[in-house]
Amino acid sequence: MIRLREKVGYGFGDMASSMFWKLFGSYLMIFYTDVFGLPAAIVGTMFLITRVWDSAFDPIVGVIADRTSSRWGKFRPYLLWLCIPFALIGVLTFTTPAWGLTGKIVYAYATYSLMMMVYSAINVPYASLLGVMSPDPKDRNVLSTYRMTFAYIGSFIALLLFMPMVNLFSGADAPIEAQRHGWTASVAVIGVLCALLFYGCFALTRERVKPVREKQAPLRDDLKDLLGNRPWWILLGAGVSALVFNSIRDGATVYYFKYYVVEAEHPAITLFGIPFVLSGLYLAVGQAANILGVILAAPVSNRIGKKRTYMASMLIATVLSIAFYWLDRDNLGMIFLLQVLISICAGSIFPILWSMYADCTDYSELRTGNRATGLIFSSSSMSQKFGWAIGSALTGWLLHYFGFRANEVQSVEAIHGIKMFLSFLPAVGTALSVLFISLYPLSEERMRSIMVELERKRTASKNQ
Repeated sequence: MIRLREKVGYGFGDMASSMFWKLFGSYLMIFYTDVFGLPAAIVGTMFLITRVWDSAFDPIVGVIADRTSSRWGKFRPYLLWLCIPFALIGVLTFTTPAWGLTGKIVYAYATYSLMMMVYSAINVPYASLLGVMSPDPKDRNVLSTYRMTFAYIGSFIALLLFMPMVNLFSGADAPIEAQRHGWTASVAVIGVLCALLFYGCFALTRERVKPVREKQAPLRDDLKDLLGNRPWWILLGAGVSALVFNSIRDGATVYYFKYYVVEAEHPAITLFGIPFVLSGLYLAVGQAANILGVILAAPVSNRIGKKRTYMASMLIATVLSIAFYWLDRDNLGMIFLLQVLISICAGSIFPILWSMYADCTDYSELRTGNRATGLIFSSSSMSQKFGWAIGSALTGWLLHYFGFRANEVQSVEAIHGIKMFLSFLPAVGTALSVLFISLYPLSEERMRSIMVELERKRTASKNQ
């Protein structure tokens, strides 16, 4: 039985990851185009190149983590070793050097690539930790729920407070291109919090599950087992599609409010003496709704099954996303309402996906006798990165295609494109995700039989 403090500690890890991840997804594109000073098409290409490489880097981290042996276990040490580099490189990513265009492009490639590699190096072991904290699928569902709840709490805090901090550190009336110091200082504040949360996750969690075969198999066997794991391939496709959906919506939100809604024409909303912009509130409300989706995921999936819950959520998100296109710029009530409903659906699928990856690990171990937890969980991180790579690249390229010009009044075609980013384009991702997950074969009944058989083999192995 996993104690409450350990569940909370495990949640701290994704709270830290998600703070930076949401800043990258929601603000890095507009930071590069409107503050850093790069053309949108160049940013889109950079996102594709760096994230595709980083996606390939994730399995390397998984293989290394599987072969790590320390007094703290296989996966927990990385939380301790990398929490400070994670924060420092994040700050460098949001720093603008006083260089020419070529120098800025090189700097952006270097810092963002390094950031994504460090993100992989700490996040893949963190994700893999779920597979060794408990062998019970229901425990994993609960841990996934805690993980995603804290992830969305972290995202909520970061997205709600980020622009108010930028305005505070740089001056509320400063134009966005003059707010460079404010962006860097704000990321530094969040980076310190992330480092503390990762350390808390390290200190409060434990690794318990030992493989049936104690000796680690050769890498070629791990890769052979992974490539022959049909449920893994299905989850990879579903995960990539879901992240395309998320990355396009998140990456275009600030553009949507800056250029279509024109939030500068609306009075700032002040809460507790802090002025909030509409885009920040929209993103934060989405994270709060995500939390509700996460809370609903475990009881609903335990009742009707993970597969049915996932498919229903994504089908609803598809319909609501399409409806988003026809919302008028002044209809803020409906804009926020659809954001809430879509975000509830989106929030419910990710704890299910993480739990399914843990099930894939058990399925692979039963078939092969080999437990490559880090390698399998690295694929989940890989699908995240690859989905974000595709979604972010498409956002940059299509902004250029639709004629976007930074810090100018946009053309009718550009506004049409910005609206597409929150409607039809993400709907393609949700529809593909439903198609993939409809093929997933590991039902709850099948997983119960796998758990019983693995427990029998582990007991027999201990008695030998």
